[in-house]
Amino acid sequence: MANSASLAIIGAALTFLMVSAPAAFSQTDSVCHSVNGLADYSCTPGVADPDVTQNNIDSTICVPGYTATVRPPVSYTEPLKLASMQQYGDTDSPSNYEYDHLIPLELGGAPRDTKNLWPEPYNLPNGAHEKDQEENSLHDAVCSGQMTLADAQNKIVADWTTKSMTTPEFPLPLLALIGGIASTIVITIMKKSRLPHTG
Repeated sequence: MANSASLAIIGAALTFLMVSAPAAFSQTDSVCHSVNGLADYSCTPGVADPDVTQNNIDSTICVPGYTATVRPPVSYTEPLKLASMQQYGDTDSPSNYEYDHLIPLELGGAPRDTKNLWPEPYNLPNGAHEKDQEENSLHDAVCSGQMTLADAQNKIVADWTTKSMTTPEFPLPLLALIGGIASTIVITIMKKSRLPHTG
């Protein structure tokens, strides 16, 4: 009987550990990893502000000064920034990081959602300053009607370091037309250069 009771106690203890351990480890051992200046999607997937839509961009993100009206104060973000740095394993000075909205406020990012905030390094080839430039380009494209808000948000989340969708590109038919005209001009010039000289 004693052995049976002991086995029952041991079994119950093992069951408790199996159930509780994963939760404990997920809270204390979760580490985020930034690669090539990109946020860890599992930690920072990016969250859009539901109050900003394609239909109201002219009264929200495309209004000068909009971001100042929704940006949370430093008193709110600074403690979160330090906690995020621990999650990402950043041990140097907080001044080396921008506490970045992955989906930026100027593209309708959620201002206070921690899943849209992360410590973005400055001192990288694809660092915070470079991302700011891409954000501005995408914002201009959205507000000028060259790109939808959803497309701009998706690009930022997927990989903002790739070639910007806002880079002007000639459509293939126009390139073919230009190439044909150039070829005709070159052939005409060559033919004329071969004509016998008179006089």
